[in-house]
Amino acid sequence: MIADELFDLAPVIPVVVLDDADAAVPLARALLDGGLPAVEVTLRTPAALEAIALIAAEVPDAVVGAGTVVRPEDAERSAAAGARFLVSPGCTERLRAAMLATRLPFLPGAATGSEAIALLEDGVTAMKFFPAEPAGGTAYLKALAGPLPRARFCPTGGVTPRNAAEYLALDNVGCVGGTWLTPADAVRAGDWDRIRALAAEAAALRPA
Repeated sequence: MIADELFDLAPVIPVVVLDDADAAVPLARALLDGGLPAVEVTLRTPAALEAIALIAAEVPDAVVGAGTVVRPEDAERSAAAGARFLVSPGCTERLRAAMLATRLPFLPGAATGSEAIALLEDGVTAMKFFPAEPAGGTAYLKALAGPLPRARFCPTGGVTPRNAAEYLALDNVGCVGGTWLTPADAVRAGDWDRIRALAAEAAALRPA
């Protein structure tokens, strides 16, 4: 799989924060049953790498990735845990080299035209647009489409069920990332039916 193919898995990639690795497998199964095969587990908690390893081992049909990759060692450890793709909120030369060295598809973060151009110069065409709403939202992405037609984005940060379709309608948006699919209270309660329903709604999203 190459990075651009991540955009074809589903209209939404769930962005997940897990405090308890034991929730990882039922959560991934609920998302998969709802029609969302990709799941980005953010490296924001001590449980993240174990969660990635459990999903990789026990839910093989899920495409589990690591998010909030901000250090070279994050990329290495995520790959060792079984991540199948990497996502970073921004990008430096060292971080890009580390992600590239894993041979995994990755979505490096870009929030400005200059950052996107720097990635394009390195042959990277699939990017994360973060933080999407604070950085200018759909209007900013529309403005980038003309001068940077090769760049495609996964906007994340402020994307909700109310505006996701507007992002998906843009030619330079391949998918969106969202945290709304895995509410913390539902994860704590093990309410997998609720998460499955939210996933099904997201899987059915179409461009506005």
